Amino acid sequence: MTVIASTPHPTAAAVPPLAARTGKVGGSPVRDILAVTARPEVINFAGGLPAPELFDRDGIAAAFRDVLAETPAQALQYSTTEGEPSLRAGLAARLSQRGLVTGADDLLVTTGSQQGLSLLATALLDPGDTVLVEDPCYLAALQVFGLAGARIVAVPGDADGVDPQALEELIARERPKLFYTVPTFQNPTGRTLPAARRAAVAQVAARAGVWIVEDDPYGELRYEGERVPWIASYPGAEDRAVLLGSFSKVMAPGVRLGWLRAPAALRRACAVAKQAADLHTSTVNQLAAARCLTTLDAHLARVRDVYRERRDAMLAGLPAALPDGSAWQRPEGGMFLWVRLPASYDTTALLPKVVRQDVAYVPGAPFYAGEPDPSTLRLCFVTQTPEEIGEGLRRLGEGLRS
Repeated sequence: MTVIASTPHPTAAAVPPLAARTGKVGGSPVRDILAVTARPEVINFAGGLPAPELFDRDGIAAAFRDVLAETPAQALQYSTTEGEPSLRAGLAARLSQRGLVTGADDLLVTTGSQQGLSLLATALLDPGDTVLVEDPCYLAALQVFGLAGARIVAVPGDADGVDPQALEELIARERPKLFYTVPTFQNPTGRTLPAARRAAVAQVAARAGVWIVEDDPYGELRYEGERVPWIASYPGAEDRAVLLGSFSKVMAPGVRLGWLRAPAALRRACAVAKQAADLHTSTVNQLAAARCLTTLDAHLARVRDVYRERRDAMLAGLPAALPDGSAWQRPEGGMFLWVRLPASYDTTALLPKVVRQDVAYVPGAPFYAGEPDPSTLRLCFVTQTPEEIGEGLRRLGEGLRS
């Protein structure tokens, strides 16, 4: 019998490191808070989640059934990168009716508007490029631009939103590629940029040569006041404005559908980036959503009535819940209230104490690209009933007093 001696296994070499950009951008604080506060007894004002009981479950289910019964081969097959023609045509008609003349070919369907942001970052940004954002800014946009290796600079503003003069000065000094804004019912502040400032932003961009990325996930959730036109519709923005939209807040986030409207060259670059990312967005979801567009306005009317009541319940309960010297705005729509406590409060440090009262919020600090205001916090008012909001604010008051 031949005996074969075993050979010692050589020491394995370490695997190559992760890309440097992954270490520079953290996870979403909102997602982290939602994971910690997932207990059913917690009244959670932290998430930006639409109310699930208001989803048009019957209408969405019927749309999927009809699509699969009538066009199964198409619904279950690959689709074009740009998106299903029926959905793009329906979206284009909707935009045109609201004052922004749009053709189906002006649109690219995305897997949520978050993907639209990622595609734009791929198409527009090289590492080291500068991006201007609002102060404070939507968290996930900061993540996208950070992962792209961009240098992010905040533009000062006030209770009405970004200051166009400050924007022009920063463009001259920083030479950014783009300015990112959520001008209607902004996340996190809930504020809406007035028409005059929108016109000024368009003119600044035209004079300075910069892209405007206008994100509008909440614009259809208006509870009072008059609709303000998109920045993209103002003179000067025609060849440099990108408009992002989403079905997540108006239909259901689970269908993962969004869209972007952009000038032809940029839209084609985004389509190439999308081919590399996922080829195309779900065909069956697009076809079902196209059918749901016909009943979307009726559905939104019901949603707006409920959300208006919930906003008013939170506004009514805040004075008793918050310490003297606190300040907040009354948003005309959207999902969020932005609160500033007295300067001695640190909402990040206070959060664990508040969570022990079985209620949660999002501290304001992560929304800032520059120096944060530690006394700020964001409250989402759409997910709970007025009764739950009242109880949640009582708990919040207890937690802040502790």
